[in-house]
Amino acid sequence: MIKFSEEKQKKVEEIIARYPQGKQKSALLPVLHLAQEEFGGWLSSETMDYVASLLSIEPIEVYEVATFYSMYNLKPVGRYIFEVCQTGPCMLNGSDGIIDYIKKTLNIGVGETTTDGLFTLKTVECLGACGYAPMMQLGKFFREHLTKEKVDQIIAECRNNAAANN
Repeated sequence: MIKFSEEKQKKVEEIIARYPQGKQKSALLPVLHLAQEEFGGWLSSETMDYVASLLSIEPIEVYEVATFYSMYNLKPVGRYIFEVCQTGPCMLNGSDGIIDYIKKTLNIGVGETTTDGLFTLKTVECLGACGYAPMMQLGKFFREHLTKEKVDQIIAECRNNAAANN
């Protein structure tokens, strides 16, 4: 059975306390973020059921939210997640080509992770940086005006960072 660490459990309780009694479902998004962080970077069914029990809501309510938002991972992911925007402005500026280039370079499809566990490729809806298209989110940062050369630099940067931190 999974369970939050004592530190994370205190954080969950702080988050739930922000909302009126009976409205603990309002804490769902931040608690899912904590769960994803605590339990390996993704949300298993067991993890989502656990979150539902903490918030006294039905598991389906958690599943609905977790499957709607692209920031939640429903299967194991790589250390670096390339979330490439695929909506209109990015597409008009070449995001399809960038996605294809990443797929070819890393030898993975959308939603897949490289065999070394370093990279996962996801396509996402608008990230709100249309003026910098094509772009992607990598962790907490946007990578903008993407070209094949910039993608190569990003991949090299990630590999170097991974090697330095092993």
